Amino acid sequence: MIASGTVFYRFVEGLGWIDSLYFCVITLTTVGYGDISPTTNAGKILTMVYVVVGVGVFVALVTPTAQHLIDARKQGAKPSPGPE
Repeated sequence: MIASGTVFYRFVEGLGWIDSLYFCVITLTTVGYGDISPTTNAGKILTMVYVVVGVGVFVALVTPTAQHLIDARKQGAKPSPGPE
């Protein structure tokens, strides 16, 4: 997600590589400082899709880890370092 977004913003919005990466990370973490924003219609559309999909992917990745920690706590055991 971050790599593809970085490439998109680099070439469609004309941002530098660091600014493109920064924008992707700030957007996906929902921090949104507002110092960089898309200016083209394509950039605005991708950003809307990027946020919805990106937050969904993040939740899908974090949910199993959180569930594992909750289950381990309920059982009174220490959580294992990795997936079972």
